[in-house]
Amino acid sequence: MQPPGRRLATARRQGEYFMSSPAQSIQTNPQFSAEERAAVYRAIHTRRDVRGQFLPDPVPDEVLARVLTAAHHAPSVGFMQPWDFIVVRAPEVKQKVNQAFRLAHAEAELMFEEGKRATYRKLKLEGILEAPINLCVTCDRRRNGPVVVGRTHIAAMDLYSSVCAVQNLWLAARAEGLGVGWVSIFHQQALRDALGIPREIIPVAYLCIGYVSHFYDRPELEAAGWLPRLALGELLHFDRWQGEADAAGTALLARLDDADPARG
Repeated sequence: MQPPGRRLATARRQGEYFMSSPAQSIQTNPQFSAEERAAVYRAIHTRRDVRGQFLPDPVPDEVLARVLTAAHHAPSVGFMQPWDFIVVRAPEVKQKVNQAFRLAHAEAELMFEEGKRATYRKLKLEGILEAPINLCVTCDRRRNGPVVVGRTHIAAMDLYSSVCAVQNLWLAARAEGLGVGWVSIFHQQALRDALGIPREIIPVAYLCIGYVSHFYDRPELEAAGWLPRLALGELLHFDRWQGEADAAGTALLARLDDADPARG
């Protein structure tokens, strides 16, 4: 870590850069048409965590390139772009990752109460071997040095930024007709070992990607009775934690069902 004086000098240089940056051009057509807006919201509302519907059909490079480019255009704190993407196609590498999952999966089952274990055993929670593309999204917390605009006080902002890349990728994949499944039941070191990831790099997400036979109407865990989708109105607070709705808040609450295609 740099000494305080050097960190302050770095921050000052970054500030001087922003002050001296030339004026940027602006977007000439910032508005979305009604059809474009509908397409964005459709991708959001029909996105699913896919596990068991993968087809063996290959994903064309031009499609994968578009999806990865969408991920790379995610917002990031201080524009640090902390992500890297490991594209996994090799069967032997997938087998190593699958073994790491199986070990953690067996441990995870024992963490649930007996009533939940029976349901857990029935859940398919990965598509590592079936999906033609596996992708690991990582976070390099050292990128651009120790002082980053916007990360000076909330150190985890780089991790949050990497998750934004995952969401961008997921929505772009849905628009391309690709299913994505996020596999998170791993010991991180086991995943590092399987993929040769250095210790200082954080594996953020392991994704299974491919064309699918179908997308379910509802999330699989919801349909299986694991958990319901929470009502958005119960999660809204106004002006402070657990703040009650005033007239404006009440008006907003009244419009929530209209905005939700599952309710409206």
